[in-house]
Amino acid sequence: MIVYGKNVFTMIEKDADLIEQIYLLKDLKDKRILQRVQALKLPYTFLNRAQMDKKAGNPHHQGIICETQDIKTYSYEELLKKAKTPGLFVALDGIQDPHNLGAILRTCDCTGVQGVFITKHNSSPLTPTAIKASTGAAYTVPVSIVTNLSQTLRNLKKEGYWVVGSDMDNARDYREGIYDVPLVLVIGSEGKGISPLVKKQCDYMVSLPMVGTITSLNASVACAVLLYQIFSDR
Repeated sequence: MIVYGKNVFTMIEKDADLIEQIYLLKDLKDKRILQRVQALKLPYTFLNRAQMDKKAGNPHHQGIICETQDIKTYSYEELLKKAKTPGLFVALDGIQDPHNLGAILRTCDCTGVQGVFITKHNSSPLTPTAIKASTGAAYTVPVSIVTNLSQTLRNLKKEGYWVVGSDMDNARDYREGIYDVPLVLVIGSEGKGISPLVKKQCDYMVSLPMVGTITSLNASVACAVLLYQIFSDR
């Protein structure tokens, strides 16, 4: 896997066994990065800017690219076993923008979310773009890739979890939610929101008040507001 960016490197250098090869921009201005790379005693190569851009697939690598092992993902059972009381998970129902996925993982790290469920189909995988947008949180927040999110939520409910969806229809104000219980927060896709089958598994919906002309927030922004409300209530 190719990952890039200074924040991502800061995260993975703590577990250098993940790194197989490092590429650095020739004439890299940040000499501290070079010193840290050399301290790892791992193979590294200097490339010119065009080569770096091609290797990363875009120009946003900040002068450092790493070839790494694939990010470990977890089964439903493993995430459930890892959860501390009261559990808190986020379930993403068809989030397709890797920037949104990365931003959500970043917020999940900040607010103590214990795992994220993403769907195998019609969702962004853990791409280099998502990993960079997460500023390394893709390595700290356990992720489970599931084929049937509706069934996963049904199983979590059997384990005592409440499932709360973010939606404008038939929803209570987000400040009126019950958050001091084992909880799964469901965030729907950027265009269609929560799918009908997944919506059936939600115990209730919460919404964010809108007083302007725009009728919705970016999925990652809405998720951040809701997670900090949960964090505050807990």
